[in-house]
Amino acid sequence: MNIKPLADRVLVEPSEAETTTASGIIIPDTAQEKPQKGTIVATGNGKKDEPLTVKVGDTVLYGKYSGTELKYEGKDYMIMRESDILAII
Repeated sequence: MNIKPLADRVLVEPSEAETTTASGIIIPDTAQEKPQKGTIVATGNGKKDEPLTVKVGDTVLYGKYSGTELKYEGKDYMIMRESDILAII
């Protein structure tokens, strides 16, 4: 990965959106919800007095409107502060 987040930021690869419901109904692309779960692919070094608690490979939950979406080499990513992460799964 050529992207290196700075300070307390992390780069997350979002999970795929659900395409079917539990009962088997197919959800069209326009009605799919934005995923709130993803895998960390890169981390910054943390702040001076606050080391990062997440590491590359962790699966995390984050807020619905947190982070900034970006596209790199045809893949979608989110870059966000560690404080935007709600939990590690």
